[in-house]
Amino acid sequence: MEKSKEAKVHKKIEESYVSFYKSIVDQDRAAIVICNLKHEIIYMNPAAVQSYEKRGGDKLIGKSLLDCHNAESNEKIQRVVAWFAEDESHNIVYTFHNEKQNKDVYMVALRDSGKLIGYYEKHEYRDAEIMQLYDLW
Repeated sequence: MEKSKEAKVHKKIEESYVSFYKSIVDQDRAAIVICNLKHEIIYMNPAAVQSYEKRGGDKLIGKSLLDCHNAESNEKIQRVVAWFAEDESHNIVYTFHNEKQNKDVYMVALRDSGKLIGYYEKHEYRDAEIMQLYDLW
């Protein structure tokens, strides 16, 4: 196969995987907010859009995450991102526990071939699952 045709096939395969990755994030029941290194919100999964509806929901996309937090939180966010940039092994930081919602919040590094490209906020709820096992019928 000639190089340009091979490159097009490879690109098409990579693009098809994006749908798989997006689907994983979109099906998560916890809010996931993805930011670039400029702290711009570039993606919110449906759970995040719903969770932040009172603050603008999907209208937050394109805005600075730093505008959504106070000065102390902004300083912490910037410190975490600087720590992510220091080493490829620096990838997750536990940032908050919300007692009322029984959830933990993390900042997680996003990397492309080891290079830091952004981060996301991940919420994990600690309540026991109420869904029945294999409840298909």
